[in-house]
Amino acid sequence: MSDTDISVRAREGGPRWVVQIQVGLAALIGLAAIAWCTDLFRPLGLLIFPEQFALGMVGATLCLAYLRFPAHAQARSDQVPWYDGICSVLGLAAGMYLAVVYPKLTLRLFDNPLDALIPSMVILLLTLEGLRRTVGWPLVTVVLVALAYGLFGHLMPGAFESRQVDPARMAIYLNLDTSALVGPAMQIAVTVVLVFVFFGALLSLSGGSSFFNDLSLALFGRHRGGPAKVSVVASTLFGSVSGLAVANIMATGVVTIPAMKRAGYPPALAGAVEATASAGGQLMPPVMGAVAFLMADFLEVSYAQVCIAALLPALLYYAALFIQADLDAARFGFGRVDESLIPKIGPVLRQGIVFVIPFAVLIGLLFALNWEAERAALLACLSLITIGLFYGYGDRRLRIRDVWAAVVETGMGVIDILLVVAGAGFIMGIFQITGLGFALTAWMVDFGQGSVALLLIIAAVLSVILGMGLPTLSVYVLVAVLFAPALVEVGINPIAAHLFLLYFGMMSMITPPVALAAYFAAGLAGASPMKTGWVSMRFGWTAFVLPFLFVLSPSLLLQGDISDMLIAVPLAVAGVWFVSAAFSGYFMKALSMPARIGFAVSGFLMLIPHNVASWAWWTDVIGVVLAVLLVFDQRRNAPRL
Repeated sequence: MSDTDISVRAREGGPRWVVQIQVGLAALIGLAAIAWCTDLFRPLGLLIFPEQFALGMVGATLCLAYLRFPAHAQARSDQVPWYDGICSVLGLAAGMYLAVVYPKLTLRLFDNPLDALIPSMVILLLTLEGLRRTVGWPLVTVVLVALAYGLFGHLMPGAFESRQVDPARMAIYLNLDTSALVGPAMQIAVTVVLVFVFFGALLSLSGGSSFFNDLSLALFGRHRGGPAKVSVVASTLFGSVSGLAVANIMATGVVTIPAMKRAGYPPALAGAVEATASAGGQLMPPVMGAVAFLMADFLEVSYAQVCIAALLPALLYYAALFIQADLDAARFGFGRVDESLIPKIGPVLRQGIVFVIPFAVLIGLLFALNWEAERAALLACLSLITIGLFYGYGDRRLRIRDVWAAVVETGMGVIDILLVVAGAGFIMGIFQITGLGFALTAWMVDFGQGSVALLLIIAAVLSVILGMGLPTLSVYVLVAVLFAPALVEVGINPIAAHLFLLYFGMMSMITPPVALAAYFAAGLAGASPMKTGWVSMRFGWTAFVLPFLFVLSPSLLLQGDISDMLIAVPLAVAGVWFVSAAFSGYFMKALSMPARIGFAVSGFLMLIPHNVASWAWWTDVIGVVLAVLLVFDQRRNAPRL
């Protein structure tokens, strides 16, 4: 399952031929990505441009989308109406035609040839409707506004006046130029992203996700707040690979949420813990929902640099969740996991330790040998298949037909991702052909000269709004295109700027009114979705604060002087701990309101990076002194645990 706010239910069942076509197309998408990553086309004598491959994949995706997703929620899910059949055929034909003739078309694009215009219009219109069916109206509205600007921007006053663009020229440009649909974002989506989705599917089918759950249960199930801690740790392990919040919830939440409720957690809090933990998996290297690879391409840096920069903030995020889970359990007396549900650590490790191998292969090839991400992931998939076939976990073994099922699941699971990346590609193309990108950047830079802090706040709010209901990769592409150039232009560290936008785009998963991860978790917990969303925001508060901190101090991204890192990291951990205590209302004992305020003030003072300004040393010193006094006061009458 992918992380989208699907407006209508996917078709299930139906005529046998329709099901077979869906399975065939999904398998084609998955197998084509694998073939491309292993360079199997070249030995067959097929010299294919990356743009051709991207166009073919877009065509197959459009065909599958119209066969799988009906036009509205009331439509019968077991039938494909004639108009959806026509749309699916047109989408496939348009994509494949442009893929085949692309090399020749590029030589005469400036003539606006009719055989380029017609299929380009078909893809543009079908993508918009496909987006509406899979992720709803928000992104469609953004694309339509961008298209309107492309057509009428020359009538805009002032700095936002664009050059006039011929409509036919714009349609062709948006589909065939490397700054638009077939650019780097789509090329990464149809290769790297697909392979990592395949890796996640194999991990689930081979028993790897069950191993992570059992390992977390064995390690933390017997401690206070054990079920919540299990949720945090299991989501860290599984989410760092899957990168899909909803998939993470469905894999780990089905175990952890009932366990939390049995231990006394209110349903809304149980859902919130799982939602925030699962959403955070998209921030944790090495995969980060496949964003890391696209971010590296945008920044023109190595993948390793992105992972190193993202590691400490992600660890701080999960440290805050773990600390709050512990403090909440101490305050409210939440129990441990039922002993009968906790496996022995020895058998768990003996049976499942082999699942470390695929991750070691992946990280070793990426970092030590500097392999391309997609090839490293494929070799990791091969090791995972071998482990699943011969070892598995518990009673679960991977079968050959499960590998095929993983291929099909991969094709089905990336429909919405590829459509959203296509929509983002259209937006990027409009930015380029009209000059809107430069105008928007210039306007935001001028605005930021007056107040960088206000610019960051506006970018954060808009990232949350634009990210509502979208998969992580799609959120990142959209906000990076819109806001990252301006943030970099005003002097913000480029990696910090991109991670800042990713964090706030991810927070749309737990921020009402469209808190997708919170809503799915609320369904499993039997809680109010809106209440679960608000509790999730409280529980995941660090994700709203950390981005501002690492923008101010890149030392939190492990960049700069080692001395700055040695000071910034411990202070950040202490600050997170004290603010978490303030939110939970407990440290060594229950906190009175004045004490909670004191802990919050102390924590936030310690979180202010010492190297952001000359006066910041004093805020850290005051925060540490206040922290010592508060701890001393707590120790005087704290009950023995």
